Amino acid sequence: MPNFNFTLHHASLIVADTVASLTFYCDVLGMQQTDRPDLGFPGAWLQLGAQQIHLLELENPDPATGRPEHGGRDRHIALSVQELAPVREVLDKNGIAYTLSKSGRQALFCRDPDGNALEILQRA
Repeated sequence: MPNFNFTLHHASLIVADTVASLTFYCDVLGMQQTDRPDLGFPGAWLQLGAQQIHLLELENPDPATGRPEHGGRDRHIALSVQELAPVREVLDKNGIAYTLSKSGRQALFCRDPDGNALEILQRA
């Protein structure tokens, strides 16, 4: 069996409004926008170390309602941070709902303005 030694380059999320999404990802969570080529539709790329999140402003084939309350029971991307407490503080300050990990890990799950689930966990 081949071993290609994959690493994650980026994850893409569908959004309805790039500007609103950038407010959440950049202004609330402190991510940095990076250059993006003209792909013929709106969107943005966010740099997270060596990885990226690509925000794609396209028609979303997924339902916006009826998603599980706890993002751990939905498709999600997981991001790690040194300390979880400051993330909780900024989410609380901005009125963004989240649930804590059901496993007992230092982690939380929240949703962006389009309902995309994010897991944010404290590095061990």
